[in-house]
Amino acid sequence: MPARDWLVGDDRASVATERIYAAAADMIARRGFERFTIDALARKVHCSPATVYRHAGGKTAIREAVVLRMSARVVGAVREAIEGRTGSERMVVAVEVALERMRAEPLAQLMRAAVRSPDGDEWVTASPVITGLAGEMAGATTTDPAAAQWLIHVVLALWCWPVAPAELEHEMLERFFGPGFDAPG
Repeated sequence: MPARDWLVGDDRASVATERIYAAAADMIARRGFERFTIDALARKVHCSPATVYRHAGGKTAIREAVVLRMSARVVGAVREAIEGRTGSERMVVAVEVALERMRAEPLAQLMRAAVRSPDGDEWVTASPVITGLAGEMAGATTTDPAAAQWLIHVVLALWCWPVAPAELEHEMLERFFGPGFDAPG
């Protein structure tokens, strides 16, 4: 167990990492993923790029960590909403709550713009973090890459191109999406 630092009260490396992630999230929310650089992040947190790499990794690792923190808020709401539910009901509620929360997240709005760009969804659909969260939402007790990818693609499609009115989106999820999770594996 790391020793507590007399100045910051916690493990100094953990504090540095969290400070870097918080600054990165702020920068990404303000400027977007495309304009985010390690050099600019280092300037913002008053350290060298080497310190950023040592504590938080490179651009991809930082992006994953920032997305994970945002996703944790979304997933927390989804977990609460789907507790005790199974099958299609679980999936419809999971997608509706996830979309509601994603549509309300400022950082998610920038991510949506990135996803809409050519080849922009590649990092989202390949992310082990997002794939793992999708598997959890699906209630998978074992890895089911096809179910996770199906869920990710449906959520991305509805997130980028919402269906109006909301009642129609709900009906589409109940009729066409949810039943796929009632069928035997």
